[in-house]
Amino acid sequence: MYPLNTWYVAARSHEIGSTRPLGRRICNKAMAFFRQASGQVAAVEDFCPHRGAPLSLGFVQGDTLVCGYHGLAMGGDGKTASMPCQRVRGFPAIASYPVHEAHGFVWVWPGHPSQADVALIPQFEWLGNPAFGYGGGLYHIGCDYRLMIDNLMDLTHETYVHSNSIGQKEIDEAPCQTRVAGDHVITERYMEGIEAPPFWQMALRLNGLPDDRPVDRWQICHFTPPSHVMIEVGVALAGNGGYHAPDAVKAASWVVAGSLPRGKAVPELTSTGAGCCGLAGSPRQFQPAPVPEWVSSQPCPRAVRR
Repeated sequence: MYPLNTWYVAARSHEIGSTRPLGRRICNKAMAFFRQASGQVAAVEDFCPHRGAPLSLGFVQGDTLVCGYHGLAMGGDGKTASMPCQRVRGFPAIASYPVHEAHGFVWVWPGHPSQADVALIPQFEWLGNPAFGYGGGLYHIGCDYRLMIDNLMDLTHETYVHSNSIGQKEIDEAPCQTRVAGDHVITERYMEGIEAPPFWQMALRLNGLPDDRPVDRWQICHFTPPSHVMIEVGVALAGNGGYHAPDAVKAASWVVAGSLPRGKAVPELTSTGAGCCGLAGSPRQFQPAPVPEWVSSQPCPRAVRR
């Protein structure tokens, strides 16, 4: 069972082009996303009512998604628009899903369409801020999506999994505080007067700051249902206010992640068949640079880059 009356990140905007649809399974619902002639994204059940072929294997024509098996054209409302040599009034409608494109993502509401409210989509304060760059992608991950949330909300693992980049013993030693505001859960950890780990030393250098001075470090993890996690991370030269330090003496970043519970066996990923998709990225408030080899080679247990 999955929460259905809520918004999920279905894709990055650039994944849905003007000629080919995108197939995704979200909350055990097979969906086909396509961009109509106006540029608006539509989402329908990934099932052709003629012979059951996946519509995501077809192509886009005007405002319709054309099945690649017999040419049935499906509208964004889930109703058959046309089919060569066939009357289509008798074809049953398939499910269509509310979709909203915002923040560079395509969001989908798998539940009851009448309850879809775009005001419930999380807001990202870094969007439109020229001080931030952004990079990210789609990952297939061999675990239950709730374990992804657990991983992102409890950063204690960094000491061990990312020991050569962002991990350090002070993460284990600093107390972690958790608070709740409605559906919003925040876990936070602050470390003062410590040595910056290798990744943050690099970020300090990219901002023209010394990498051999003590820093104040912060990790603030935000969770909102069903599976959205946003993490504020960064370092500032010690004694300047830490998280509240002026930009001139710090390097900061966000980690943004939305987990997609697939609800279907993914045998190529794990022996148990469990799996989810993660759309993850990092808006960063320091100068972008090529990712060093020692960062890109860090292990990501049971994760496969698509």
